[in-house]
Amino acid sequence: MRFAHTMVRVKDLDASLDFYVNKLGLIETRRDDYPKGKFTLVFLAAPADEKSSRETRAPDLELTYNWGSDEVYETGRSWGHLAYRVKDIYATCQRLMDAGVTINRPPHDGHMAFIKSPDDVSIELIQDGASLEPQEPWASMKNTGTW
Repeated sequence: MRFAHTMVRVKDLDASLDFYVNKLGLIETRRDDYPKGKFTLVFLAAPADEKSSRETRAPDLELTYNWGSDEVYETGRSWGHLAYRVKDIYATCQRLMDAGVTINRPPHDGHMAFIKSPDDVSIELIQDGASLEPQEPWASMKNTGTW
C-alpha cells in the first residue's frame, strides 16, 4: 500500500491555485478536465515531492473544482488539517503574511504554525528538523480565528 493523495473541494479554482501555488509554493503536476461530469481535478505537490508526484502520482493534494456549483462546502470537526514541513518556519510565515495570508496560529515556539486556504482548510506548517529558537514578533503574536 502507498499513499496517493488527499482531495479538497474548492469553490474558486483560480483563488485556490493562487493560494496553494503562488503563496504556499506547491507545484501543479497535472490537471484533468471532465466536461461530461463538469469538474476539474488539479494535482499539486510540495517542491520536494514533485519528482515522485510526476513519476508515481503520489503524494499529491487533489483540488476538485465542480463547474458552476453553488454548493457550500463545510469543514467538520472530524476533518483535521493538511501539514507540510518547511525549511524555515519564520521565513515561510513572513512570506505568507507578505502575500496577504493570515497566520492563524503563529509559530510561537519556532516549530509550528497554522494558516487557512480560501476554502477554510486548515494547513499546518512544521519546522523541518529541530525547532528554531523562539523569536519576535512570532513569540508574542496573538492567535487569530480558528485553525
